[in-house]
Amino acid sequence: MKIFKSLLIVTILLSLLAFSFPATCGFASVPPKKNVIFMIMDGTNSDIVTLSRWYKGSGLNLDNILVGGVRTYSGESAITDSAAAGTAMATGEKTRADYIAMNADGKPVLTVLEAAKLSGYATGIVSTSPVQHATPAAFTAHVLNRDEFGDIGEQQVYQNLDVILGGGAAWLKPKSKNAVKNDDDMLKTKQTSREDGENLMNKIKSDPLYSFTATRDGLSKNRGSEKLWGAFAEEDLAYDLDRKALKPYEPTLAEMTKAAIERLSVNEKGFFLMVEGSKVDWAAHKNDPVGMISEVLSFDRAVGEALKFAERDGNTMVVAVTDHGNSGLTLGNRDTDKTYKRQPMETFTGPLRKAQFTVKGAASQLKDDRSNLKDVLKSYGLSGLSKKEYCVMKEAKDTENEMVKLLAKRANIGFSTHGHTGEDVFLYGYGPGKPAGLIENTEIPSVFARYLGFSLDSFSDWYVDGKEFFREKGYKALIDKRDPKNPVLVVTRGEEELRFPENKNFYLRNGEAVELKSVNVHSGGTFYVHWGE
Repeated sequence: MKIFKSLLIVTILLSLLAFSFPATCGFASVPPKKNVIFMIMDGTNSDIVTLSRWYKGSGLNLDNILVGGVRTYSGESAITDSAAAGTAMATGEKTRADYIAMNADGKPVLTVLEAAKLSGYATGIVSTSPVQHATPAAFTAHVLNRDEFGDIGEQQVYQNLDVILGGGAAWLKPKSKNAVKNDDDMLKTKQTSREDGENLMNKIKSDPLYSFTATRDGLSKNRGSEKLWGAFAEEDLAYDLDRKALKPYEPTLAEMTKAAIERLSVNEKGFFLMVEGSKVDWAAHKNDPVGMISEVLSFDRAVGEALKFAERDGNTMVVAVTDHGNSGLTLGNRDTDKTYKRQPMETFTGPLRKAQFTVKGAASQLKDDRSNLKDVLKSYGLSGLSKKEYCVMKEAKDTENEMVKLLAKRANIGFSTHGHTGEDVFLYGYGPGKPAGLIENTEIPSVFARYLGFSLDSFSDWYVDGKEFFREKGYKALIDKRDPKNPVLVVTRGEEELRFPENKNFYLRNGEAVELKSVNVHSGGTFYVHWGE
């Protein structure tokens, strides 16, 4: 009893003391860390999400956080491309096809990722495509043509992000004599290496703040440095279904997402992370339902990793969307016009479950003499072919196309296009500040900015035309194009010379490097800079 009375007295005294001192008496509260994880499932229509759920046989992580829809049209078309869609979600502005973080007038617009970095947050991107591809590029670079992988890659290196994980190693290295082959094992029409002679791989590896890895093992081993760059493929990473057998050294999207979160979460203020499951779109362009399902489920597992962290943390907003539809996949086709009332789900999923590989993974194992054609077809779930069906496959110029057509027919799946589609898409959200309802894709970055405590409007005039800006200040200004692959804005006044190299985050004052807050952008004949002095 005496012990109880003593504890009671101590408790009362502590309570009185708590009310005796003002809250500002040297004990100012520290604002909680805030994090945003923005996840984009590229080129995904609603039917493939439904089909993936049935294929899996249970619910998706995404199902638990469905909050609304997103309108996807671009500034010039009812059907957007990934560049314009990514730009809308990164900057809040509708723009033209192929533009990367540039407004419709062709001027660079600061992205929400860049604004978060400038506001003290750690930043990162994760992608199963080359990181120079349209969606990750839209958050980290500024060009007028999404195919300018060389400029995009250089800007990304000089953005000094905390984490970059994905493909695209080819655009970090100088042009080589050996041709690089693409996803379809055919020579690409655009150069798959750097033509400006710069070795950005060496730049990354020589930076003491970065650790670099090219394998999934490196995600867990490289913990000594502040920053992490993982380039796991020359171009895109393997489809998830193919990865174990064909590319086991490549990480999954879930593994990259988890590693990125672990690295970014040590920042004292918080972080902004963009994650793209890129290859639903790639499979959709091929009309490959197996590849599409593979990547939807891969993305959903990555969402699961983000939600695990957000649930533990309590101050993390997770938002997931798709940037646009693709392929017009439907459960049901003309063969089910009169029988759709009597089609169990196994009608659709059964033929697809027989596939051991995506069409890309299966076809990649086809020998030059096609002697193993039957085995390849079987690995894609196509066994028991009729004589006519086999002859079509044997004589096909585009074997992959014939394979997906036959599997789709067997699975009673329809496709309306090999291109993008313009429907509204699902919006998923979890955590404080999450959006809800049917919204424009341009509203998304403002939601992130509000939660993280800054305004994108304050960065609206971030970039200026360098020549005009400095001429108004009494300088002479010109663009030095003697090296057409590495143009430089040259500004002079008296004995002072300022040189702004394209895509770099510094300028040279009489030969001495001075760091800038943003990368220099040369696009459409104009040299854009941010002058923060």
